[in-house]
Amino acid sequence: MIEFPESVKIILVTGGSGFIGRSLLRRLLKETNLKVFNLDKCGYASDLGILNLNFYSKRLETLKIDLSNSDETKKAIHFSNPDIVFHLAAESHVDRSILGPRTFLESNVIGTFNLLEALSYHWQALSLARKKNFRLLHVSTDEVFGSLGTDGFFSENSSYDPRSPYSATKAASDHLVKAWNKTYGIPVLITNCSNNFGPGQFPEKFIPVIIHNAINNKKIPIYGDGKNVRDWIFVEDHIDALLRVVLRGRVGESYCIGAGLQRSNDEIVELICDLLDNKNTSNAPHNRLKSYIEDRPGHDKRYAINYKKISDDLEWEPKYNFEEALDLTVKWYLKNVDWCNKILQKRY
Repeated sequence: MIEFPESVKIILVTGGSGFIGRSLLRRLLKETNLKVFNLDKCGYASDLGILNLNFYSKRLETLKIDLSNSDETKKAIHFSNPDIVFHLAAESHVDRSILGPRTFLESNVIGTFNLLEALSYHWQALSLARKKNFRLLHVSTDEVFGSLGTDGFFSENSSYDPRSPYSATKAASDHLVKAWNKTYGIPVLITNCSNNFGPGQFPEKFIPVIIHNAINNKKIPIYGDGKNVRDWIFVEDHIDALLRVVLRGRVGESYCIGAGLQRSNDEIVELICDLLDNKNTSNAPHNRLKSYIEDRPGHDKRYAINYKKISDDLEWEPKYNFEEALDLTVKWYLKNVDWCNKILQKRY
């Protein structure tokens, strides 16, 4: 069980219907007895149905609110009256941010501003006892730091150098959260995490795209030469880290979260194809579907996280072996082909 301070009764998760948010909701509902609110605009990538949370329906309430609406956001904060806020709501697909950046500005920047403004009023009205344990955890990305060369790692001391509309809007939201801590005293924490993967991720992200296309005998698109490197983390390890930060983290601090699992895009495709060759033999070899396409604008070359701070200060370490976690993920998508097709049709 997760043990929150006694004064904590209500948790609000923004973006709880998304991939990482769903995993967080599941853990909060299964491992606490707290009331949990999910504030989500319920966009194209949202889906709570796959969690089968009916057993917890009395403790979970979803508020269909778009954070870009200031008045509705204030009403939602007043109604939910939270003790802890996990802010995950964001538009997060880099390709979409290149094609339509305004949506990312409205969601990631204006949405975060509206949330902070609403929480300022909420924070000021709290009793001293509730103020003591109130926290806002802002969940961000390592992409705000830009791109690495062949060496080095991102850390909490890395300079911000965003390269896409997505990472630029997330960087802006990080700075807003930090300013609201310094100016208004709201107790905030920030996490910057590497690339997540796991069961139930929307099938436009890199790993689900590989799996879904390979299963359906479609070309597997790989940008450029496939040598771009990412630091991958299994979503459940990320959730463990978020809970550790909100319970033990120092107010005003940032924590970089990663698992030290650096793989090139080409390596990821080969690993997934090998797994599918053993599980979906009628379509083997799956790597025949690899297709190198023109690189996208501003494509960051390499991400890698130094997670020493969260490890040393908060005693957090990733638990999942990369290959085992990838195997679990591939198995899930093989069993849930209909879900992938359904949610893709919802968007397209």
